[in-house]
Amino acid sequence: MASPLLSGSEVQWISAGVGFNCRNDGRARDEYRPLEVELGVLAQATGSARVRLGETDVIVGVKAEIGSPDPDRPNCGRLNFAVECSPVASPAFRGRGGDELSGELARALERSMYPGPSGRGGGLDLSVLSIVTGKTCWVVYVDVLLLNIGGNLHDAVSVAAKAALADARIPRVEVVPGEDPTDEPDYEVDDDPSQAQRLDTAGLPLCVTVSQIGRHCVVDLTTEEELCSSASLQVAVNSSGAVCGLTKRRQQGLDPSVMLEMVEVAQRAAAKLHAALADTLAAQQAQQMAVG
Repeated sequence: MASPLLSGSEVQWISAGVGFNCRNDGRARDEYRPLEVELGVLAQATGSARVRLGETDVIVGVKAEIGSPDPDRPNCGRLNFAVECSPVASPAFRGRGGDELSGELARALERSMYPGPSGRGGGLDLSVLSIVTGKTCWVVYVDVLLLNIGGNLHDAVSVAAKAALADARIPRVEVVPGEDPTDEPDYEVDDDPSQAQRLDTAGLPLCVTVSQIGRHCVVDLTTEEELCSSASLQVAVNSSGAVCGLTKRRQQGLDPSVMLEMVEVAQRAAAKLHAALADTLAAQQAQQMAVG
C-alpha cells in the first residue's frame, strides 16, 4: 500500500501536537474522528452497511446461504469473512497488491467476532443459525470492500462489519419431511421480510487500535499519524467493557505498563464507540421500519 511521505520536520510537528494533546485536526489523543454509518446500502444483500471514519471509507455486505455446519459444531451456523482492497483506494492494490492487508483484516474480524468452541459467548451466537442439527445451517458471508484509506482501517472495518450484521435479516425456514423417512427433507424459505429474524449483535466486540506516538497513547490515527507511531495494540472490547482479544502490531516492543495503559484507553474509547454505534443503528432501524 502506498504511503504518504513525511519529512523529519513533519514527524516532529505531529509528535509535538500529540504531546500537547492537540493533534493536526484539533482532536485530543483519545478522540475519534466523526463516524458516519449508513445501513441497507446494498439492495441484494441480506444486510449491508457503509462506514466513513474521517477519510476512511468501507462498505460491508452480508449474504446468508443454506449450507452444512462444521463437523465440530453440528448445532451451529458458520461465518465466513473476506476482505477486498479496491484499486480505487490505492494504486498499490492493483493485481494482488492488497492480498496481505486483506488477509490481515479478515483474520482480525474472525478473531473478534467468531465465538468459542461451543458457538456461544465472546461473539455472535451461531446456534441461532442452525436449521437441522448436523445437516443444514445458515452460512453467513461477510464481505468487506475498502473504498478509501485514511488511517485506522481495522477499527472502521470492525464497526462496518458489526453494523452490517445488525442490519441482516435471516429468513425463516420451514423443514418439510419427505414422504419416506429416509428421504432428505425439503427446505421452504419464507420470503416475507416481516418473518425474518435479526441477529443479536449486542455482544459483538469492536476493535479499538491504540498506538504509541512518543510516550503517549493515541486512538484513531490518520495515515500521516500512523507513520509517526512506533507500536500499536488492537483491543477487541465488547459493550460491557470486557476485553475479548489483543493483537500487537508494528515491530517495536511495548513495556507491560504501557500495554496496560493502552488497554484502559481502549476500554474508554470503546464505550463511546459502542454508544455512538448503538444510537445510530437504533435510529436507522426505526426509520427502516417506518418506511417499510
